[in-house]
Amino acid sequence: MCPVAEPDGFEQFVSERATALTRYGFVLTGNPHDAADLVQEALVRLRGAWGRVRRRDDPEAYVRTTMARLHVSWWRKRRRERLVEAVPEGWATDPGIERAEEDIGVWRALSVVPPRQRAVLVLRYYEGLGDDAIAERLRVSRATVRSQALRGLRTLREHLTPGAAPPQPEILTTERRRHV
Repeated sequence: MCPVAEPDGFEQFVSERATALTRYGFVLTGNPHDAADLVQEALVRLRGAWGRVRRRDDPEAYVRTTMARLHVSWWRKRRRERLVEAVPEGWATDPGIERAEEDIGVWRALSVVPPRQRAVLVLRYYEGLGDDAIAERLRVSRATVRSQALRGLRTLREHLTPGAAPPQPEILTTERRRHV
C-alpha cells in the first residue's frame, strides 16, 4: 500500500503548532484526553481544507475556530445527557404510543405528507425530539424544522378532515387594508 502524500506545508504546520493547539484544547476542555481528541478532529478537518486555508495565510485561526465550534457542539450533546445513579428496572409504557403503533390510520395518513415534513413530524411527535435535535439530525436549521412541522400538520389536518379548509390568517398590508 502506497502512503498518501501530505499537502505542501501541512506536516510542517502540524509539527510546529500541535503543542500550542493541544494547550488551547486543554483550556477549552479542561481535560488532556478531550483536548487531544479535539485537536485531532480539528486537524482532520484542516487536512481536508488545507489548500483553501493555506491561501489565506492563517491556518491556525481556522483550526482554533474549528476547535471552539467542535467543543461547543460536544458540550451541547453532553449537556442533554442526564446521568442517573441507578438504571430503571424496565421500560415505561406509554399507552398513547402503543395506540399510535397499532393505529394503521396514523401511518396511512402520514403517507400523504411529503418526506421531509413526515420526517420532522415523526421525529417530533413519535420520537419526542426537540427542534434542535431534529435540526441536527436532518441537517437543517431550526426555522426549517418549525416551518416543515407547520406545513406537515396542515397537510395532515386537510387529509384527516376532508372538505374542511384550514382557517386563513388575516394579513395586514402597509396600507392597513385587510386581506384574507
